[in-house]
Amino acid sequence: MKTARTNMPGYAVGIDVGGTFTDFVLVRPNGSFELAKHPTTPHDQSEGVLAGLERVAAEEGLALSALLARTHRIVHGTTTADNTMIEMSGAVTGLITSAGHRDEIELRRGFKEDIWDPALPPPPPIAPRRRRMGVPERLDYEGKVLVPLDEEAVRAALRRLRLQGTESLAVVFLFSFVNPTHECRVRQIAAEECPEMSVWLSHEVMPAAPEFERTSTTLVNAYVGPKLDRYVRRLAERLAENGFRGELLLMQSNGGMMGPEYVLRRPVALLASGPTGGVIAACHLGREAGVTDFICADMGGTSYDVCLVRGAEAEIKAGWNWHHRYLVALPMVQVHSIGAGGGSLARVVSGALQVGPQSAGADPGPICYGRGGQVLTVTDANLLLGYLNPEGFCGGTMRLTVQGVAEAIEEQIAKPLGLSVEQAAYGIYRLVNANMANAIRRISAQRGLDPRQFALVMYGGNGPVHATAQARELGIRQVIVPKTSPAFSALGLLLSDQVTDEMRSYIVSAAEADLARIEALFAEMEQKGRETLGRTRGQVELRRFAHLCYPGQTFDLAVPMANGARRITRKVWEETVERFHDLHEELHTYAVREERPILRGLRVTLVNRTPKPALPVLAATRTAARPKSYRRAYFAGRFVRTPVFHGPTLRPGHRLVGPAIVEEPFTTIVLQPGDRARIDSLGNYHIEIKG
Repeated sequence: MKTARTNMPGYAVGIDVGGTFTDFVLVRPNGSFELAKHPTTPHDQSEGVLAGLERVAAEEGLALSALLARTHRIVHGTTTADNTMIEMSGAVTGLITSAGHRDEIELRRGFKEDIWDPALPPPPPIAPRRRRMGVPERLDYEGKVLVPLDEEAVRAALRRLRLQGTESLAVVFLFSFVNPTHECRVRQIAAEECPEMSVWLSHEVMPAAPEFERTSTTLVNAYVGPKLDRYVRRLAERLAENGFRGELLLMQSNGGMMGPEYVLRRPVALLASGPTGGVIAACHLGREAGVTDFICADMGGTSYDVCLVRGAEAEIKAGWNWHHRYLVALPMVQVHSIGAGGGSLARVVSGALQVGPQSAGADPGPICYGRGGQVLTVTDANLLLGYLNPEGFCGGTMRLTVQGVAEAIEEQIAKPLGLSVEQAAYGIYRLVNANMANAIRRISAQRGLDPRQFALVMYGGNGPVHATAQARELGIRQVIVPKTSPAFSALGLLLSDQVTDEMRSYIVSAAEADLARIEALFAEMEQKGRETLGRTRGQVELRRFAHLCYPGQTFDLAVPMANGARRITRKVWEETVERFHDLHEELHTYAVREERPILRGLRVTLVNRTPKPALPVLAATRTAARPKSYRRAYFAGRFVRTPVFHGPTLRPGHRLVGPAIVEEPFTTIVLQPGDRARIDSLGNYHIEIKG
């Protein structure tokens, strides 16, 4: 299926804040685009965003205010939530829960990331035990009140939390997703006792069972919420002050964008929003290129984000999603991240070379940045191996220095391991490739799939430098590097749609499910979703899911309804149950078809198909591609005189044979000996890997 695209009424901007750089894609009204990068400003990401927009405006020959006045949409993916969890720098958070259940978050269903490490410490607590309060109250699974809410106990708990400086409060009561009366009453009491405190109710964050998943998700939401609220509001104010009157949208982890008012009701949905944009863009590219099964990977300065895609549709999972050692049980695109990027630190540890997961970040960055970095990074090794142009790094906005790089490699890596400088640099290159290849093996093996059956879509500022070497190690024969690789995730933000999710709990045996009640719940969720979307300019697609599990199972599967969004009949319901058995067998290798599953809940997703920018089609050529220069680069154990091509001059019809280097603004594509590359009509590189 081809993506519907159109010319836009004004400028559109995609902004992806990464750990090292903030990426920008400016799409002009005629569909042409401009890429830009600016160092991320960790202390206040909005500063880097505004500075980068000013650079984009200057490239257009406009003042910032003039550009923003002509911009109709900005779509933003932010790492604020992720950085908050990584740094554990969120709000002082408290928890009020049902009496006897305040330790649910530490029991964490017995889950441990490394079962072979008995010394592995627990994660840093979001809410220490002294800030977790149990109060008398109890509902049954149908929402009937068994124990009334003890309001005096709530007031006493709030006063204790206020004395401890609590800024944000999570409220999690048993079965509140069926009857939210008690949680809503706590919010009212908190407004009287602690009006300055942010209050987050579990039935609003995650209106479904199980208890631990809901507790963890609500706590993470309360922890990152105030910081995200401040950041988004500050960014919106600064944009408005500089003349922006268009639509500001934020990317969610479910692959859809929504406005700040909607997202800030559940800010935890912004976790991993940047990498999600890259997956969305990869799915669009795959559909355009006729490649439906692929592994997409984003190698930036700090992390390596990888996702396995089948049928050109990103897998969205609601349930067992662990991020930064906490579970977030909301619908999320399945992206696996490791600490591997251009800024990953290379060191000798206990006599062995180690690369990552720590990163030099944007400040001070690699040694070759010349900003005071002292520890070697992957970028330093790539520069020494001849893969990078020191004069044209980051679109020519940065100049790399070789001064001190060879000396650092010799002292820190080569001498301790008894290697030459070149061997040590190549060892860094090979090891980070192996780490990234292992990440791909992991996501493939978990689903019983062979990576050799997939293409590799590689993007990010550093990804194309390593793409062909990784593919060769994995046995992958086809690599696609997008023309917009350096800011591909930012482009994906502009190619995404508006998405809203609604969930309702309904716990009953599938054999005894009331179809009229199911239909009524679906209708209620659909109506609320449409109200949330408001007036839409696109076509709204409705998706219905039933969450089913076998009796005794803790986790359920989201099963698409057999008839999509049409009326539910007994036959349709039975077909949906049969789909559950099929899906369970596909994922877990077995199904118990004689057993009637349990219905745990229902979910509706509404997707507003918004207009997409029409990217320009390049004119084809019959001439041969000519290198702009040659330089020494390291291949097969030695330095080779290697042709270097200027990416912006390459057109459909040009074909390249490795070894070769292609320099695009903000990224470099390295072709290993024997690799063959062609350029498609949109400028994307299709690389055939030599066996």
